[in-house]
Amino acid sequence: MPQQQKADNFRKAVGSNRWQRLIDRINSVNQDIRTRGIKHWQNSVDLLTGYSYGEFYDWDLYFENIYMSYFGISRYCRNNLEAFLEQQVGNGFIARTLVKPRWRHHFKPFLAQIAVLGSRQFGNWRWIEGKNYSRLRKYLDHWFWFCDFDKNGLAVWDSSDHSGMDNQWRRAGDLHSMTSEGVDLNCYLHRELRAMAIISRQIGKDEQAGEFESHADRLAKLINDVMWDQQDGFYYDRNERTGLLIKAKSISGFTPLWTGIASQKQADRLIDEHLTNPDEFWTNFPVASWSKSEADYYQQRRGNECTWMGATWIPTNYMITHALPRYGRDKLAKELAYRTFDLVIGEEDTREYYNGENGSGQGLNPFWGWSALGYILPLEMELGYDPTDLENTNITPIAKDLLGVEFPK
Repeated sequence: MPQQQKADNFRKAVGSNRWQRLIDRINSVNQDIRTRGIKHWQNSVDLLTGYSYGEFYDWDLYFENIYMSYFGISRYCRNNLEAFLEQQVGNGFIARTLVKPRWRHHFKPFLAQIAVLGSRQFGNWRWIEGKNYSRLRKYLDHWFWFCDFDKNGLAVWDSSDHSGMDNQWRRAGDLHSMTSEGVDLNCYLHRELRAMAIISRQIGKDEQAGEFESHADRLAKLINDVMWDQQDGFYYDRNERTGLLIKAKSISGFTPLWTGIASQKQADRLIDEHLTNPDEFWTNFPVASWSKSEADYYQQRRGNECTWMGATWIPTNYMITHALPRYGRDKLAKELAYRTFDLVIGEEDTREYYNGENGSGQGLNPFWGWSALGYILPLEMELGYDPTDLENTNITPIAKDLLGVEFPK
């Protein structure tokens, strides 16, 4: 079926009224990005942020640039990446924030994936050679040299705040505790090693590529050997000091689906027993960031926090949705994509995250960051298109080409 016909299926599924609302919403988000989300940095290089207060973050940048790829814009992959690399210190550390550096929070493992995403779009890998490549290697080495105290091969988060899942203290630790081997962290590292292997081959460093690939294979085995709980059928973080699994069901436990580390049997248990379980993660507007079976689960934020104790966040929905077809769950992937769309289109403005029980928006308003992925996710499912697939060599401007929406000049 031609791509445009698949896009028309998306339009029909949405309906005429919501279709116009969708186009208006995308144009509004893009106008906010154009006027408020592109900032001058130091030597007047333009950088991209999804936040009205002007901070630049680590994993946000990856998802923000996926959204920009829908319109054929790739330069912020390089601009922002190089701005962060310039802040690197001697041991490879790069703070995960740029304006107000958090000096104990190393940049989450997404830099190499950002480099691959950008290079695939502008068809040039040479900019990564030399200094940039060396810095990427040192940044990745920092995770395994300085964030793995028992030297078992699994890195630790500084804290839940460092993980990006701000208040999941019970599974990722208090500020600067550095005790939790995060299943999400080590899955991101697995993808980052694979991305570095791709970069290395593209610039003629085959030996280094082989080293990264071997390391990725070892890490995948470690995650399955250490973090999979056969009795519960779930992936848990591990407390490095006690050696025990941290028995708290977080959305981070589904990250091995996105990386492809989980076997088919493991994936079936994760999906059937937990993901689609209405008593755990399958809320009215799934996916809950914290299982309903946990005693400290709640949906609505308390004060000014960014809560991950149950609220639905679009980037984690995005990862899970793209993971499901790998395990033969295409129908479920499409359902989750459209339910995510229903969530973001149901509010008057794009919001930072959502109440998964009643669908109300929470956090920043307006927000033009990663939540905008929810508008295009069903189209990706209709097309069978996954920009997060590290083997996908064809990153295309699907919103521009198939929806006819241009990013404002």
